[in-house]
Amino acid sequence: MPVDYFYPDYEVERNYDRCIVCRVCERQCANKAHEYLETANKMVCDDAKCVNCHRCVSLCPTRSLKIVKSTHTFKANANWSGKTIKELYHQAESGGVLLSSMGNPEPFPVYFDKLLINASQVTNPSIDPLREPMEIQTSLGPKPKAVERDAKGRIVNNLGPQIQLNLPVMFSAMSYGSISYNAHESLARAAAELGILYNTGEGGLHEDFYKYGPHTIVQVASGRFGVHKDYLESGAAIEIKMGQGAKPGIGGHLPGAKTVGDVSRTRMIPAGSDAISPAPHHDIYSIEDLRQLVYSLKEATEWKKPVIVKIAAVHNVAAIASGIARSGADILSIDGFRGGTGAAPTRIRDNVGIPIELALASVDTRLRDEGIRDDISVVVGGSIRSSADIVKAIALGADCVYIGTAALLALGCHLCRSCHSDLCNWGIATQNPELVKRLNPNIGYKRLVNLLTAWGHEIKEMMGGMGINSIEALRGNRLMLRGVGLSRPELDVLGVKHAGE
Repeated sequence: MPVDYFYPDYEVERNYDRCIVCRVCERQCANKAHEYLETANKMVCDDAKCVNCHRCVSLCPTRSLKIVKSTHTFKANANWSGKTIKELYHQAESGGVLLSSMGNPEPFPVYFDKLLINASQVTNPSIDPLREPMEIQTSLGPKPKAVERDAKGRIVNNLGPQIQLNLPVMFSAMSYGSISYNAHESLARAAAELGILYNTGEGGLHEDFYKYGPHTIVQVASGRFGVHKDYLESGAAIEIKMGQGAKPGIGGHLPGAKTVGDVSRTRMIPAGSDAISPAPHHDIYSIEDLRQLVYSLKEATEWKKPVIVKIAAVHNVAAIASGIARSGADILSIDGFRGGTGAAPTRIRDNVGIPIELALASVDTRLRDEGIRDDISVVVGGSIRSSADIVKAIALGADCVYIGTAALLALGCHLCRSCHSDLCNWGIATQNPELVKRLNPNIGYKRLVNLLTAWGHEIKEMMGGMGINSIEALRGNRLMLRGVGLSRPELDVLGVKHAGE
């Protein structure tokens, strides 16, 4: 065998006593892992092609299939793991950069899991959200430091453009091209029904979705794909993408195989061409340059739309956030290093950036210390997995969260991490028409609505248990959090006490 032969990571086990040779697995596998042998009248499988997407397992009518982790291994070595050896062999053979999809899978600490929420007992009674008012609506945008009144004592509306949300959650940026038309439709329809917003990502906005404009954030990235006046005016807000959690300091890349049909027209680039976003915006090299773009976008939309600046969570994120708050931006979006992506260099995804929990806490502290916290709203993303993560993020200082991977999971994603192959068996991260139609947007949007409706109920229950009846009272209220298994420097950065203190 050649040196770069790898035993498959996963094995498909077939129970031949149950298998009725219906060939559903063969028809449903975009990776061609299953094959019918006519001479033997049986199904066989090429395990090397299996990406563990569970499509065949889910649709097998007799439950004759399951996918198991291979027990084949390299000789044990604490320094040179089997994964490291395989990646080295791949690069020795190809001379190329390793690419990976979705978020960082490495065993770094998940700080949300080491934070516990306080609860009311005797002296501070809890609130019953079923019988008492509970406010989980939120408003994004700068807030005035004081209430102004006119000569007759009437309140003066001195608010700039705001985003009004029924839940402190939005769907994060996922571009048309990286995900399918049906996935975008599901996100747009769910956002409209829930009274929240979804983000176009850097691929422009398909003409069919302009009708969802009041629930849309349109993104302006370094490649300026699909950006024009009507696009900017169509959304409820504009987001300038400076960075992304899965690949800080790295530009975007949509393979030419995905730049087909409506994708190329929406992005305004030739069909079949790679859509490559430069790593930097070539007109932004300082906070002053960023300020110029912020005000240009505001002027282009007659000062009616809030402008968001999205950055990756990196070590000097607090100082960057301070500059952005002074740039004229209305909302700051911070993306942690566990954020998902359609494709990123593996080394960047797994080694660059910092956890969103630490970034958020340090930014909130810096902005409060400088007296400018109310000048800008803060939205965070990067592996928000549950309603508990949302409550903890808001207590650490966020106004709202972005969810991406969680939304895709609700649509059917199984985290097989092969998005860049354009062979998504669930019709999400693909432009193949035969695969796209596997995601029914009539079902997909309803699953998203169900997910966030359930999370909304849970948020109210947790807030009630804390004796808090509004999101505003929870924001930055770190007294409601306690840490477990954290070092003193970690507790200090997070600004929380240890459990028992």
